[in-house]
Amino acid sequence: MRRRSLLKTALTTTAALSLPFSGKSQNKKKHNFTFCLNTSTIMKQKIGLAEEINFAADVGYDGIEIWMRTLQEYVDKGGKLKDIKSLAKNRNITIEDSIGFAKWVVDDDNDRKNAIEQLKVEMDMLAQIGCKRIAAPPFGATKDAGLDLKKAAERFYEIAELGKQMGVKPQLELWGFSKNLHLFGETLFVAAESGHPDAIILPDVYHLFRGGSSFEALEMINGSKIEMFHINDYPANTPRKDVTDAMRVMPGDGAAPMNMILQKLNAKGQEIVLSLEIFNEDYWAMPAKKTAEIGLAKMKASVARAIR
Repeated sequence: MRRRSLLKTALTTTAALSLPFSGKSQNKKKHNFTFCLNTSTIMKQKIGLAEEINFAADVGYDGIEIWMRTLQEYVDKGGKLKDIKSLAKNRNITIEDSIGFAKWVVDDDNDRKNAIEQLKVEMDMLAQIGCKRIAAPPFGATKDAGLDLKKAAERFYEIAELGKQMGVKPQLELWGFSKNLHLFGETLFVAAESGHPDAIILPDVYHLFRGGSSFEALEMINGSKIEMFHINDYPANTPRKDVTDAMRVMPGDGAAPMNMILQKLNAKGQEIVLSLEIFNEDYWAMPAKKTAEIGLAKMKASVARAIR
């Protein structure tokens, strides 16, 4: 991203934030979205979990999506889980999800056994802070194709059942760069064939594009099976196979058909959490609060254009 473009974006943030539904999301009659900050967006600023929650609340997000390793770092430094739960409650912000990396889907029996134990520990920690969900991507099964999707479905059932017991729901996440579960249809198959009533999917603008799925595929999922959506954008004029995580830009700043995406999600008629997830060095170089402000403004401007 050119510095001139970044400067222009920063200068227009204040105006964008003054849209009719700025601050905490209020205009529920027009859309079914709440606005969430995935802390990947301010990851390199390394401000710590408590400050991430404070910044998200200060800027006006409804929720926050944390990273498991940041929570672990907080605990390792002597932080108390009950204090994070109290902080989020006091700041009126929901801890919607955690990004974790357990090898629940791999073929190696020992790795899967260790992953289940890892998830037990992580879900227990998340339940204690009031976090509702944990992402379940195909971690560990990305390099070599050929994963048996029926077996993947059985394995997802196991962690979905664990989540039911622990009170933290796993979200089956597609990864567009992976050799497995990179297509929306593959992810749908695993969720459906798992047969678990709590099975839900976590889609992402970048991953849908990178994996080769059409955004029309969003029509194929019932509203009750998608609770969160990772919102971001990807650059124009870059071949699909060459787009990387680092190239993600703010929603509305790229080539994604954002109006169509948001309209399809909104038409499902139930609340969906839009979580801003980017990995952009230009935004990591800015003060964390400024990046968070720009991100919220960009999300709200995109929704305002799509839902009139």
